[in-house]
Amino acid sequence: MRIVMQPAGLARKVVKRHFQDTIVRPVDIDEHADLLEPEITTELKRLFPGGTAPMWGVTPGGRNVNVAKFRKMRPGDWVFFTGEKKVYFGGTVALMWRNRELAEQLWGADDDGNTWEYMYALSGTRSFNIPMDEVRELLGWKPARNVMGFIVLSESESDTLQALLTLDPANASTTPLDPRTEQAAVDAFDGELERKAQRAQRGEQAVLKRRLLPGITGACALCGRELPGTFLIGAHIKKRSMCTDTEKRDLANIAMLACVFGCDALYEHGYVTVAPGGDIQVSPLVHDIPEVAAYIKHKLEHRTVTWWNEDREPYYNWHRIHTFKAGLPA
Repeated sequence: MRIVMQPAGLARKVVKRHFQDTIVRPVDIDEHADLLEPEITTELKRLFPGGTAPMWGVTPGGRNVNVAKFRKMRPGDWVFFTGEKKVYFGGTVALMWRNRELAEQLWGADDDGNTWEYMYALSGTRSFNIPMDEVRELLGWKPARNVMGFIVLSESESDTLQALLTLDPANASTTPLDPRTEQAAVDAFDGELERKAQRAQRGEQAVLKRRLLPGITGACALCGRELPGTFLIGAHIKKRSMCTDTEKRDLANIAMLACVFGCDALYEHGYVTVAPGGDIQVSPLVHDIPEVAAYIKHKLEHRTVTWWNEDREPYYNWHRIHTFKAGLPA
């Protein structure tokens, strides 16, 4: 999975209007079917059964500079929208196509007569609030470097950003893999299957869990159920891979007990977070997954996390900014 950086500062009125018209208010597929190729219409309806899809696009650029970049994208890649010195929005590329007529109908043309004809639809869209300074530091960019144009990050840069953010795959147009090819790749792999770092992390987890769970049972910090220790883990409030050594050693505050019956995964993947004061905050994206929504409604809705305090708030705040699946920007 590669990461694409899409500059789109909402301080510009035209960009904000386009964002509102085709992202905040997704495009009605049937309304524009006369301009879409039949196979694109069919695929969009498969990927977006509700009949609407968030869409964006890029112009060819001078000397078609953006065309080569666009062709590096693949369904399943993540796109981050940047502007006003932050990453503020993102989603997974579900489908890509070229359509000048549709782009002109949706967005018109720029002063040079170009339109955003290299188009893509996005699944799993969510808000972010990540300062670009943090992104630059993480990727080793120079302090003055900005995202001035549409770019596809290298694999190593993409992997690094994925360590910062929890990027779940969403619906994308994909070609089924050949099971025989998959098995052959597994059979041919001769690398190390168990890394020493994994054992070190398990040791750290054991120490952390003993600190959080002095007895044989304990309460999940999120749902509050009293459970045997077998079904509880020491869940890092802030993603462990992004903690400093000092934070990793802050055993009294860096983690909480979370149950394996759903609460740990929901927190780790950003479907719930903890607001200042301890109230559980639910992502609006849960409505797309009825089973998840039902679990949260039954076990977590309207709960207050007693584990929250001022010392742990910086870690919870990191989770709200970097991991929580917030709604679309206003």
